This record gives sequence, structure tokens and C-alpha cells, in this order.
Amino acid sequence: MMKLITLLMVATLPLTSPSAAAQQKIPILFDTDFGPDYDDVGAIALLHAFADSGYVDILATGASSKYENAAAALCAFNTYFGRPDVPVGVVKGKALDLGDWQHWSDSVIANYPHRIKSNDEVPDAVEVYRRALSEQRDFSVTIITVGFFTNMAHLLQSPPDNLSPLNGMELVKRKVRHLVSMAGRMPSGFEFNVSKDPSSSRYVFKYWPTPILFSGFEIGAKIHCGLPLIHNEAIRHDPVKDVFSIAIPKAPEDSAGRMSWDETAVLIAVKGWASWYSVVPGRMRCDEDGKDDWDPAGSGHLYIKEVAPPAEVQARIDRLIQHQPVYRAAQ
Repeated sequence: MMKLITLLMVATLPLTSPSAAAQQKIPILFDTDFGPDYDDVGAIALLHAFADSGYVDILATGASSKYENAAAALCAFNTYFGRPDVPVGVVKGKALDLGDWQHWSDSVIANYPHRIKSNDEVPDAVEVYRRALSEQRDFSVTIITVGFFTNMAHLLQSPPDNLSPLNGMELVKRKVRHLVSMAGRMPSGFEFNVSKDPSSSRYVFKYWPTPILFSGFEIGAKIHCGLPLIHNEAIRHDPVKDVFSIAIPKAPEDSAGRMSWDETAVLIAVKGWASWYSVVPGRMRCDEDGKDDWDPAGSGHLYIKEVAPPAEVQARIDRLIQHQPVYRAAQ
């Protein structure tokens, strides 16, 4: 209960300036299902924009999908934003591969530099996360998931190793401040990130030892982003712009911009929720068939509920995904 109260208090405190933020950078692990959708691209753009402004320290990026271009594409975005050495991991063993039917990742890895060429070149995401967590101070790390919960379940189930004498449950409990996830359809329903790997979702919802803050499907479904970016003629040779330019015309439902689920998770993880949302306490559950359900009598979890007009958040995200890397501005 005390951790949940702490989360509520911290979430209402906005970071006021880059100089103030530099003194309290949020160490972040970013876990994504790069491949089947491109709001993940908007999410990683926000993450790097916040890093350039001094708000966050990106410890690692990992893929919860075995899609063959996942590691290379993550490396390409990290490199473009001036952080080529950010560790990259990919889920190993049995996991989902839903591909990239819009082929935005093909374009990115064909046109932008990246030292990682294939998933075989990178470790298991759990190894990357265990290493990063072991090096951080206690109760400091925010984990953001905008994909399946496969890596999070594997992390909890990981044994002690040469990176840490703690098992995964103990390591998360000691090092993680909270988990922020784009997941669920509140208060009940089927949502992609939860339902595609229900066994991992069930495990995480039941056993994760720190508070979890959810941004549900209904939040991002009302936020349509990307058109200002693709119409900004001043931005050229930018992989984020390329992806939105490629993908938006391929889906009629995106004519007003792509629904921005994943970006909202990054936004509230870094800036807090109080400027735009209220929160509902309880506990997320998941049925064997992948349907999620909110238990208002439970505890330990929160989901955000709309307060400000979605257009306000949309404008904020649209500005952030147009961010240009600091290292390029200095050239």
C-alpha cells in the first residue's frame, strides 16, 4: 500500500525544467513489440526527446517480439537519436512474431545506420534487463512496456546469475520503482498487448512486486498523431517521419493520424498523469483466453482515466514526435 501511495504522490509532481530534471533523471528500461504497429515508433521518439531534454536516462531497449528486424530497427532509432550504444535485447525462446505488414521497419534499416544487423547479434532481453537493473540504485528504475508481457514474465522467472545474486522477483522488487504499461481495455475487454500472450500477462499481473500503472486501449484510441510530422517540410531524413509517412496512407482508419496508444505510456511514465488524467486503483486480471478484467476491490495497480480533452494530449505528442536529435542540431 505504501508503494502505491508513493506512486500516486510522485505521479502528480510534474518535472518543471530540464535543469531540474537533470538532477533527477528517471532511469528507464523500454520494452516494445517492434513490428506489428508503428505507435511504438512514436513511443521511442518521445523517449529520446525526453532524454535529450534531460528528463530520462535510457538504460536499455528490448523487443518482446521475435520479428526479424526488431533489434536492427531499435538500434537504428537509438543511433539516429545519438545513442548508438544503448543496449538492445530481444526475447529468446518461444515468443510471438507478428511481422511488419506495412514494411516501415524495412525502410528504416535500409536508410539509416545501425551497428546491429540481426536479432542473433544481441542477448536475451532478460539478460540485458538484469544487467541494467543490477547497476542501478534501489527503487529507482521505471520500466515501460508497450508490447507483450513476455519479457516481463521471463524477467520475474529468471534465476540468480553472474549479473546478480538475486532472482528475478527479488531483483525487480529491489530495483524497480514501478512498471508503466500500455495494456488493457478498461474496465474489461480484449486488448492486443494483453491477449496475444495471455500466459505472460496473467503471470505478470499476479506476481509483479511493484506498482503497475496502465494506459488502456480507450486512452490512445482517441489520440490521433502524425499528420503535423509528415507535413512538416523542415524535417527531412528522419526515420520517425518516414515511418508515419509510409504507414498512415496504408490504413483508412489512420486518415486523421495514427491512434497513439504507446506514446501515452511514455508520456505518463516521464511527466506523470495528473495534467491530463485521474487514476483508478484496483487490480488487473487476465483470463486464460486473454480477456482482461479490472478488479476494483484489488490493490497494487492503477489505470488512467481521461480528464483533459484528448486533443490536448494529442498536441503534446505531435510536438514531441517532431523532436530533432540534439547531436544533429549541433552539426
